Amino acid sequence: MAVRAQFENNNEVGVFSKLTNSYCLVALGGSENFYSVFESELADVMPVIHTSIAGTRVIGRLTAGNRRGLLVPNSTTDQELQHIRNSLPDSVAIQRIEERLSALGNVIACNDYVALIHPDLDRETEEIIADVLGVEVFRQTIADNVLVGTYCALSNQGGLVHPRTSLQDQDELSSLLQVPLVAGTVNRGSDVVGAGMVVNDWSAFAGMDTTSTELSVIESIFKLQDSQPSAIVEDMRDSLIDNYA
Repeated sequence: MAVRAQFENNNEVGVFSKLTNSYCLVALGGSENFYSVFESELADVMPVIHTSIAGTRVIGRLTAGNRRGLLVPNSTTDQELQHIRNSLPDSVAIQRIEERLSALGNVIACNDYVALIHPDLDRETEEIIADVLGVEVFRQTIADNVLVGTYCALSNQGGLVHPRTSLQDQDELSSLLQVPLVAGTVNRGSDVVGAGMVVNDWSAFAGMDTTSTELSVIESIFKLQDSQPSAIVEDMRDSLIDNYA
């Protein structure tokens, strides 16, 4: 199910949280409302961990992870690392990475099987990503943007990419990832999809400004509906296909 949330009047949910199939990180200092949206959806099945990274709240942009592991930048303090390690399930590995491009959430987009990474990431970093997250790694751009993590949201069911991604790029990315992709927006037309929402295999959280049309595209591509897609989603999917065909 797709839900709207807001972090202190900010709709960029993906900046202040990180969601996978085995844990969820949320930034410190948000309103109780923000936490309760996550906890009501997730608390039964996974830990919702309140933390900062390097003393900042933009944890979604600084970290990358999936159900097997979590990668944090070198600037993460020992105290934060210990707190996260204590809160994560035992099966999840956590690794600090020494990397020039330290906003890992902006330069890595991954699900449980495949990771897309910034073309300039270190070879060593690429190996750590493959090792810790247990994924195949591809150096890619999305709509000519090198910040792959900023401009796409991925789960094991599907992916939402920058609205200007060409059909050819979508096909290429889709065959790499082995999931269906759709080009779209969040937060009433914002193209920074990765920063505007978080998603896993059964739930998604997007900013408060996200329109009902955008939400139904999200629910459709990530297969979040319990029931069959409604007629409106079918119509929209048809019109999207017509537009890009």
